[in-house]
Amino acid sequence: MKVKTRILISLFFVCSIAVAQTITGVVLDAKTNTPIETAAVYFDNTTLGVITNSKGEFSIRYSKAIKSPLIVSFLGYEKQIINNYRDNNKLTVQLEESHESLNEVIVNADDGLTRKQKLRFFRKEFLGTSRFGNSCTILNEDDIIIRYNKKEKIITAYSKVPLKIQNSALQYLVSYDLTSFVLKFHRTNPNGGVFDVKSVGFFGNTYYSNFKIFNKQKAIKNREKVYQGSRLQFMRALYKYKLEDNRFEIYDMTSKVDPWKYFKIETKNSSEIKRVYLNQPLNILFKNREKSRIEFLTPFIYIDSYGNYTDVDKILFSGAMGEQRIGELLPFDYRLEL
Repeated sequence: MKVKTRILISLFFVCSIAVAQTITGVVLDAKTNTPIETAAVYFDNTTLGVITNSKGEFSIRYSKAIKSPLIVSFLGYEKQIINNYRDNNKLTVQLEESHESLNEVIVNADDGLTRKQKLRFFRKEFLGTSRFGNSCTILNEDDIIIRYNKKEKIITAYSKVPLKIQNSALQYLVSYDLTSFVLKFHRTNPNGGVFDVKSVGFFGNTYYSNFKIFNKQKAIKNREKVYQGSRLQFMRALYKYKLEDNRFEIYDMTSKVDPWKYFKIETKNSSEIKRVYLNQPLNILFKNREKSRIEFLTPFIYIDSYGNYTDVDKILFSGAMGEQRIGELLPFDYRLEL
């Protein structure tokens, strides 16, 4: 089975005790020491975030279960990623001005594709083509810097400001700070297509918020539909030894097998974190209809009870799970309540 995608997402660990806490702080200009108003402060890949007030201050409530990096960003400044915020309940964050011009004009020589064509490929492989992907609209496409390398047949993209993505099906407004997007085409096309996708990978920091006019019934229904059969559900079930309870079946080629003869799981010290080994690719069948495949390119990964795992760039999913894009992704605190 050909691997069609390699999606990179940020990692955080969670623990089993969900006790509410509050972290406060102030965001300042590193050069002038003046407050920065309306800076974004959020836990990566979650729905937990705020903006700073006129004094640069912020206060954000979060569960002790959240171990996501804290992201602080503001237009025209270098983003800060803070991992050790638990060491200090009150933070002073100093942002450095970005040396890149926001009005930089990217001049592309004739690379064989127009911007319109490149954006069409970008939307398809970034948002996805399912009904959930098709429900997404990027509200600030002009901020996407996109290039095509004709010789290598690779499209790359990034954005200097977070992309604002409206997901109507899931009722999320997604802020995606796109660091890297790489779409590779086959240099020789086995299917005869001019642009046959070989792989796609993207990475960034994400913040989710509900629509202001929120259709709760629609959101609950569609979010649960996306969760069923997702990588997030699979990893949570793997951690809890409950693959079959979640209707995942494991196959070695076409033969159904006992997953625990292939997945080796060890508890890391006395913590909630587990080490997971997989020594060969395996096929996954969800509800007897959705086919996927998993392969480790590393000897082991670490995983927590909420399905968050390390070495995301070395875990390859193909098939149904591999085709999941931004349109089908949920925040890592989905089903995690304060």
